[in-house]
Amino acid sequence: MSEYQYYEFQAVDRPLDRAAQDELRAISSRARITATSFINHYEWADLMGDPAKFMERWFDLHLYVANWGTRRLMIRVPERFVSRADIDPFLGEIDWAQIWTADDNLIIDLCLHEEGGHDDWEDGSSRLAALAPLRADLLSGDLRLFYLVWLTVVQNELIAEDEIEPLPGLAPLTGALEAFADFFFVDPDLVAAAAELGRDDDAPSEDALRRAISAIPERDKVDLLMRLAAGDPHVAAELRKSVRKTNLASSGRRTAGMLRMRAQQIAEARERAEAGRRERERRRQEAEAEKARRARLAILKRRGVSTVWREIEQEIERRNPAGYANAIGLLADLQALADEEGSQDDFGGRITALRVRHEKKGKFIERLNRLGSKGD
Repeated sequence: MSEYQYYEFQAVDRPLDRAAQDELRAISSRARITATSFINHYEWADLMGDPAKFMERWFDLHLYVANWGTRRLMIRVPERFVSRADIDPFLGEIDWAQIWTADDNLIIDLCLHEEGGHDDWEDGSSRLAALAPLRADLLSGDLRLFYLVWLTVVQNELIAEDEIEPLPGLAPLTGALEAFADFFFVDPDLVAAAAELGRDDDAPSEDALRRAISAIPERDKVDLLMRLAAGDPHVAAELRKSVRKTNLASSGRRTAGMLRMRAQQIAEARERAEAGRRERERRRQEAEAEKARRARLAILKRRGVSTVWREIEQEIERRNPAGYANAIGLLADLQALADEEGSQDDFGGRITALRVRHEKKGKFIERLNRLGSKGD
């Protein structure tokens, strides 16, 4: 396969005006450009521009996939909603995560290089739609995507066993979080372990919102209403963030070692369940095969053994693989019937005579020998 790179950008808060679209068109004549997106892929060339600069100037989301194993997600959010101080405890020394400010925005750049790519590689064209809700979650104070980034260093055993998880669990998992874990190859067993605990405040109750709004000073309430009237898209997210901070608890957190141990237990339980499933399937197939065998033997009895032996001779005389296969199948059933009825001597004598009559049919004799081996 030739080199393949996929670029997708989305503008969420502010659509691209005509001047911005024209400037982007000058950069790429092949890209699909709309008021809210820029999409292009390359087999032999590359984007004639810096994705980071695109994010600083025009876009709120960016996804990049290359078939040699690089995956990148960039998110731009207003800094008043998410600060570096919020994120730094998750990232530590993680070298594939970078954060910087541009004007009043915070840009988060997650770029992972997996050398050699993956056998299940795909072009990335449907990925950003699944990941886009993470930005709205960030604006409302949900930092769990960074918990998933932190899990990658747990997965690779790059932190101490006694390192405490940065949030009290990952639950409840959302489709966007699952898409993020899949996109960046986070161990699903480790994700499952992390998601056994967490909090269920992604959709604050009406009472929780009412309490949070009641606690806002009157002057701040007026400011919020003025922003809402002016079309600020982030007012609701700001209220949800307030509720989230109120509900966030810091007790009962687990260590990296505990999470790794639990992930191992989940993997072992999954393997046992899969082994059990395979065993049940094997037994089911055996039962069906036995039922089919009993049905065939019943038919043989009704037809009469002599009739079946004549059919075997007819199949052998066809002198082709299908005829030989049919003959061997009938012989196998006659052998089973002989074992049931105690007529092995008669069956053995007939086989000896059959072998002599058809000794020059080498392919048939080979199959007949294999049948004899199965019966030994």
